[in-house]
Amino acid sequence: MSSSPSSPIATRPRWLFVDLNSYFASVEQQERPYLRGKPVIVVPLMSDHTCAIAASQEAKKFGIKTGTNVGEAKRMCPSLVLVEASHERYVEYHEKIKDEVELHWPVQVVGSIDEVGLLLDDKRANEAAALDIARRIKAGLRKNVGQVITCSIGIAPNRYLAKVASDLTKPDGLEIIRLEDMPGRLAHLKLTDLPGIGRRMEPRLHECKIETFLDLWNASPAVLHQAWGGVGGERFWRHLHGGELDGDFDDMENVPPKSIGHSHVLSPEFRNPPEAAVVAQRLLLKTASRLRRAKHRASELYLSLRTENGAKGKAHMKFSPVSDSYALTKSLEVLWERALGQLPGHRIKKIGVTLMDLESNEQPVQLDLFSMMGGSVSGDVERRNRLSKIMDDINQDFGRDSIALGFAPDLVKTFSGTKIAFTRIPDLKEFKE
Repeated sequence: MSSSPSSPIATRPRWLFVDLNSYFASVEQQERPYLRGKPVIVVPLMSDHTCAIAASQEAKKFGIKTGTNVGEAKRMCPSLVLVEASHERYVEYHEKIKDEVELHWPVQVVGSIDEVGLLLDDKRANEAAALDIARRIKAGLRKNVGQVITCSIGIAPNRYLAKVASDLTKPDGLEIIRLEDMPGRLAHLKLTDLPGIGRRMEPRLHECKIETFLDLWNASPAVLHQAWGGVGGERFWRHLHGGELDGDFDDMENVPPKSIGHSHVLSPEFRNPPEAAVVAQRLLLKTASRLRRAKHRASELYLSLRTENGAKGKAHMKFSPVSDSYALTKSLEVLWERALGQLPGHRIKKIGVTLMDLESNEQPVQLDLFSMMGGSVSGDVERRNRLSKIMDDINQDFGRDSIALGFAPDLVKTFSGTKIAFTRIPDLKEFKE
């Protein structure tokens, strides 16, 4: 592969990246005013033997962060308040936040439950317009979503650098990265401060004599190819140097996801329940494919429906960790009937599917989902996972829906032709902040 970048270099501020601050903890403080100003951590269960999955800004001042053991956190801050996680509430706020952001500019991509990216058009690809949109988003979130719902926004020529910019100042930051200011603008960062460089990647960079950000900036695409062990290195080089995003940086090593999902506003011909069910299944299959790409399994599935008249239906299910499409589809069938039963006679306008409670697929699985559900499925978990991976490979090589699970062919063809883009609910952070 050539050692020089093939992607064009963007010089104007094309992307805004919105990162909610201490999202889970802020939602809890918004819902419960008595928690505001107090050190709060969100936990999966009320026990000293688990870890924080989110910490409020006040708790972070004591050194508490995501992954801190609860017992240790209490020693660090005796006045600490524990709140058990409410996933449905976080998904509901996610929808409110996304709706507010889209009042100011359309969301191009939903990176995770607390991150969205906005791609500016030519008219607004300038600093004055980008800053105006960013400030209106910040004000709108406080006014219309919640007083304590704040965000940090990064502005840059591409999505990757905009994400980096959003991490520069927290909470409530607003930062711009200009290519003419590089590399000095980011020279103070540690390697692991950059998305795509985790604890496993850092030693590999060190082996290539890359110790600092300036070393990384000055490294050639060929050296990064060697460090990543593949084309991910060249792709990272392009992202870092302002190249247009012709690929997806989410597939590089990154922090694990909090949740993974998709949502979709249905065109009128898909709003009757039978057709809407096809959309829901397709959303789930896309979500399951991303889950496997992230090398994770899920233990909870959340389904949300919204009708043309604004009524909402929702259902969720917890189960033993799985990642294969067949198992998740069987769960969706149950949830679909539950959620649809809350909306008799209504046409479905919007569907959201989210997989939560994620874990690495390297962890052992003790129980099978279907034994817990009292059902049976031919073939074991390993076989279903292999089949799911084969479907992923075929669809990647030959186009989406080249092979699908349980779709009526005519509906797949019609639905695939829709011009309404799917939006994603997670880039991929751990079920933590």
